[in-house]
Amino acid sequence: MNDLRNKAVEIVRTLQQHGYQTVFAGGCVRDMLMGHEPADYDIATDATPAEVMALFAKTVPVGASFGVVRVVVDSHDFEVATFRTESGYLDHRHPDVVEFSDARNDAMRRDFTINAILYDPITERLQDYVGGERDIRARVVRTVGEPADRFEEDYLRMIRAVRFAGRFAYRIEDATLRAIRERAGMITHVSRERIGQELLKIFGGPNPRAGLQLLSDTALLPHVLPEVEAMKGVEQPANFHPEGDVFQHTLLSLEMMGHARSPEFAMAVLLHDVGKPPTFDRTPERIRFNNHTEAGAELVQRIAERVRFSNEQADYIATLVRDHMRFMNLRDMRESTLKRFLRSRHFEDLLELHRVDCLASHGDLSAYEFCREKLHEFGREKIAPPKLLTGTDLIELGYAPGPLFKEILAHVEDAQLEGRIASRDEAVRFVEERFPQRIHE
Repeated sequence: MNDLRNKAVEIVRTLQQHGYQTVFAGGCVRDMLMGHEPADYDIATDATPAEVMALFAKTVPVGASFGVVRVVVDSHDFEVATFRTESGYLDHRHPDVVEFSDARNDAMRRDFTINAILYDPITERLQDYVGGERDIRARVVRTVGEPADRFEEDYLRMIRAVRFAGRFAYRIEDATLRAIRERAGMITHVSRERIGQELLKIFGGPNPRAGLQLLSDTALLPHVLPEVEAMKGVEQPANFHPEGDVFQHTLLSLEMMGHARSPEFAMAVLLHDVGKPPTFDRTPERIRFNNHTEAGAELVQRIAERVRFSNEQADYIATLVRDHMRFMNLRDMRESTLKRFLRSRHFEDLLELHRVDCLASHGDLSAYEFCREKLHEFGREKIAPPKLLTGTDLIELGYAPGPLFKEILAHVEDAQLEGRIASRDEAVRFVEERFPQRIHE
């Protein structure tokens, strides 16, 4: 038993010793039954928030009106929630009425059966009022009670169904799936930020391809990512893309990616060809997507703003989308240009995106291998050597500060990266020979 679980068990034990029925609840029980180590432990009890706070030295009433108290043990936070029922949900997110209740009713208010199992870690007994253990064995995501009721309470649960089914490689139970399809358009009533966070979890999870396919199958995709829905049926040149249209290529790219380096990287894989539908152009000779990377980067910024990604997240994803086709011209690059490319920000992620893109289409990894070889051949010192001259040096040489500085220093760095100069003295001579008319006497 790990340290985190030990601390959670001690909280349960303390509450039970004072006469309160207390159990583990929710995702931690689900994960334990699946054989996974829970990332955190939620605790449910018939103790009221005031009674919980009276028993522990450090507590934070994060949602006392909903019966939720955070108990802090050795810098670890544990949510302890009073058994409750909920009703109302006029805003389709928050209950209008919360009443303290018992374990059975607490389980019945939860979203999916796999998340509604209770477990007493002291007696090591399950309390399963909803058939959650059965559904884990059957690998099914099913709502607790009527699907329509659960989704009307919080429309975000429709995307959560997709996330859980994708993460665990489960299927969505038929009635649950029908209910999602019937009200898929209602997802637009959910805050954009909540949708964005779910998308990061879906595509940053272990089965991103399944996540995209499920968003499509549930009819949620046109409402949360219409730019990805637009990829369907957009043809590509068969010699480069034997796998099919842009949507099929994107599905395959997510499959080739596997578990992403980060949720943001996963979004870059998902959106790397998002600029193709609006730039599609067919001539008698061929299909083209002129400037689709620039168009894609612009769309990424709009999507990121819509789902409330941070500026840093948006810029990272847009950079990968904008630059993912630069590998086509590797062998035509000057050595200085190549070295700058190899040291560019996020290059390792960009190279991985290129690998995934190739595996999901023509399968040619020669450019990928070329980059790996050059990275090994050059080493960091040759790719990003110390500067030979600075702006201060140019002033000392008699040059007036201004736009010319950038041009001069770029030429100096080109010569350095290409091995034509290697010292400060050589750099000075290079500048004086190349830009003699610029020197102020």
